[in-house]
Amino acid sequence: MKSKRTKTIILSCVVVLIVACVCLVLIAISGVGVSLIWPFGVTQEVTVPTPYQATLELPQTTESPEATPKTELPADLVEAMTLIEEQVSQIRALNATGPVERTLISAAELEEIVAEDFFSDYSDQDARQDILILSALGLLPKDFDLKQFYNELYGEQIAGFYDDEEEAMYIVQGMGFGGSEKLTYAHEFTHVLQDQVYGLDEGLQLNDESCEADSERCAAVQALIEGDATMTELLWFQSYATQEDYEDLVQVYENFESPVFDSAPPYIAADLYFSYEKGQVFVQLLYNEGGFGAVDDAFENVPVSTEQILHPERYPHDAPVTVSLPDFSDALGEGWTLIDQNVMGEWYTFLILNKAYDEVHQLDETFASTATEGWGGDSYAFYLNEGTDEVVFILDTVWDTVADADEFAAAFLSYANLRWESIGSEIMDSPTWVGLDGMVVFVQNGDRSVWVMAPTQLNVESILSELQ
Repeated sequence: MKSKRTKTIILSCVVVLIVACVCLVLIAISGVGVSLIWPFGVTQEVTVPTPYQATLELPQTTESPEATPKTELPADLVEAMTLIEEQVSQIRALNATGPVERTLISAAELEEIVAEDFFSDYSDQDARQDILILSALGLLPKDFDLKQFYNELYGEQIAGFYDDEEEAMYIVQGMGFGGSEKLTYAHEFTHVLQDQVYGLDEGLQLNDESCEADSERCAAVQALIEGDATMTELLWFQSYATQEDYEDLVQVYENFESPVFDSAPPYIAADLYFSYEKGQVFVQLLYNEGGFGAVDDAFENVPVSTEQILHPERYPHDAPVTVSLPDFSDALGEGWTLIDQNVMGEWYTFLILNKAYDEVHQLDETFASTATEGWGGDSYAFYLNEGTDEVVFILDTVWDTVADADEFAAAFLSYANLRWESIGSEIMDSPTWVGLDGMVVFVQNGDRSVWVMAPTQLNVESILSELQ
């Protein structure tokens, strides 16, 4: 359900800058900080050393990254980058183990990279299947051009990225190397340290194979690394930025326009923020308890669910329950193919209830959050009939307690009644609805709930029989 790419490229989206700017605007009038008003209500005191150099003005380039020699950065820019690296290493208490390539790119070059690299392996067939899945969950309309949207969104939102295969950092430059570029550089260099010390691919298993096997763990690890980098960049900015850097960042915030992001379906916008926003809160609480030593411990024993990110007090002890689904191919009959099977997790279950693309189908955020908080573990599967473009969806969830299952059931009934037409308890004495995509059934048995969507009543009954 979550799109995959061949290379693990850690992105620093503009949302990082926006999160920082929201905080920095509040303190810009008082000069280079005494204390930083952190996002989400946490205040962190930091000793402020002497600020360093002013904004560097850079020549603009329109050449492609391949044609731009990576070693020909201006000497004063190299000096500034080196200094930021030293400062970030000191703040984060991690030492680099090797060199890293540094490259500044223009917005035009970023668009080329997004089109030719990020989504080169994301085929039209992949996008079509994702739309079938996401529209079945009510998160996107069926006619949504997902591939084009992601191309435009990434071109607009990415402020920089670290490519762990090339061991290179790319920073999208404006007219110079000012506050926003420095902030992004501090963020991305934190990823360099994470990769060199812990290994993003092999060590943390943040790769396609592992994420396809367990997307829930992958989302949790992504939140850890982005939360760490977001908190580190904010610490760096408060500790080392000049007044000029503050003013530059505030100006970026005030002048920034994001028509693509502003038009994003609710679930995409919320999911883009997740690893930065919720990840930063998770890391901040670890830091409050034990400094960066506690954060390092989390890299050695990574969170394994979005539940642990959303509720840091449950880390590391509340591990998800393993739920296994049988193969429904025989029950469904000829023409059906399994196209996706994984873990939905607390976060995506919440998104389904609260971030439907049709606002009429959205539950209140508090209602949806409370209903999904007792998540214990799940497994979902999507089957596709290529001949008819019909899908079958099964979500089998175990809740922490029967009371938690009851809460979710009440929320799901409300959601379902908004989205489909209720026809009572037509199938196996369970709440049943009918919609454009067929039949929808919800079954609760103690601390377990099962949600099935299928074209026909026979499909639904065959699936439920397999789950008995």
